[in-house]
Amino acid sequence: MYTVEEYKVSEEELTNLLKSLLKLNTENEWIEFKVNNDNPSMIGEYISALANSAALCNKEHAYLIYGVDDRSKEVVGTDFDFNNSKKGNEPLYNWLYRKLKPQLDFTPYEIHYNTKRVLIIEIDKAKLYPIEFDNIAYIRIGQQKRKLCDYKEKEKKLWDILNKTSFEEEVALSKLEIQDIFELLDISTYYRMLELPLPENKEKIIEDFKEEGFLKELYGKLAITNLGAILFARNIHQFKSITRKSIRLIQYKNKDKLETIREINYDNGYAICFEEILKNLDLLTPQNEHIGLALRTQVKMYPEIALRELIANAMIHQDFTIGGTSILIELFSNRIEISNPGTPLISIDRLIDHNPISRNEKLASIMRRFKICEEKGSGIDKVIKSIEIFQLPAPNFLEYDSGTKVIIYSYKKLNEMDRDDKLRACYQHACLQYVSGDKMTNESLRARFNIEKKNAAIASRILSDATLSGLIKEYQPNSESRRYKSYLPYWA
Repeated sequence: MYTVEEYKVSEEELTNLLKSLLKLNTENEWIEFKVNNDNPSMIGEYISALANSAALCNKEHAYLIYGVDDRSKEVVGTDFDFNNSKKGNEPLYNWLYRKLKPQLDFTPYEIHYNTKRVLIIEIDKAKLYPIEFDNIAYIRIGQQKRKLCDYKEKEKKLWDILNKTSFEEEVALSKLEIQDIFELLDISTYYRMLELPLPENKEKIIEDFKEEGFLKELYGKLAITNLGAILFARNIHQFKSITRKSIRLIQYKNKDKLETIREINYDNGYAICFEEILKNLDLLTPQNEHIGLALRTQVKMYPEIALRELIANAMIHQDFTIGGTSILIELFSNRIEISNPGTPLISIDRLIDHNPISRNEKLASIMRRFKICEEKGSGIDKVIKSIEIFQLPAPNFLEYDSGTKVIIYSYKKLNEMDRDDKLRACYQHACLQYVSGDKMTNESLRARFNIEKKNAAIASRILSDATLSGLIKEYQPNSESRRYKSYLPYWA
């Protein structure tokens, strides 16, 4: 199995890199030369300054180089042993990594150049947020290190750049050869999903992947973007930026989490594992024996289109910048919960009618082309419609501290539903009717709950409760005709 470490740059490549950096006339805002200054706090401040300056200068990396005189650019060697240095009892690397926020990748390399020992610390550029050391962000002003907050124009320019930064476009793994790409990514999935023949020419495949934004060229080598990795990785754990973004499916025996039956981790890219997830859910979920409006008589408890769309939504709308968490699908005896990091970008109660706003538009676009999810703006509508056809309780969309959860429930009779179940279903039905160019009525709500006409008063009570709760409103409330009252969502 390949690991990230196997793709570190060779000593020959590092030597060539050092030569190219030495050819620059002076230090610039993304390079700093030192000889032996090993003060831990100074190093942390420089890493912050160089990372932020690299973003300003549109450089993928910055460099803190030990063993070079900063005036003459003469390679004099260094005694600084970064890898064995400590701050207190803590390894220096760990201490710096902990003090830098948000967490930043930086890699120390040691080489010998003309018999002189040189340390090159390669630092990733800032992405999404300025890099702080000990809660202070630094920047380079010429050859000087300064606090970012003291230079408002630079700070504004940096934020403008970072706000335009897309996680999908950032590099997941670099310094790769063509063969590495084929070993790290399942190339065939892309062509299979688009129903295209697999090109025989490897160069044609590389060009296709670069055109799609899955790959880019960097320093004369190939680099896999986060978009390419999250879709096609043979093993997500080979990519540090997405190593915690694999999808987990957990099945519990009952309604609680006390007893786990099985846990499945999907460690490959989303385009590869998506159909497998649906297949496993199909095998693990029971039959729906109570269905009334579906055309088939033998169907699973949960509509496939709802599961497909909700899992795809979790993939597309997750916030990849939230570390330590990923998409989680939990299967209980009476419900399925689908959770993803990142709160919704639009209000929970407007998910049905509002045009969707995606955090990851390129990921969303390619997944629509792969027919993994519905066309833009139609997905949640179809989820609600399929739930109604299957006579299931209305799904529950929840927002918590830093994430989103959707719960879909197994079949319940109307008299088993609580007040919240009924109000949620009534409101969602009103929204669905409205976006379909129609209005909710007593008759349409009876069909939603499979209430017989002779029990129309039950539907009337639900409509009255939803109106008093402010979820729906009467259409033309001053009309003299009360027999054919119709209702709209509160916002219509």
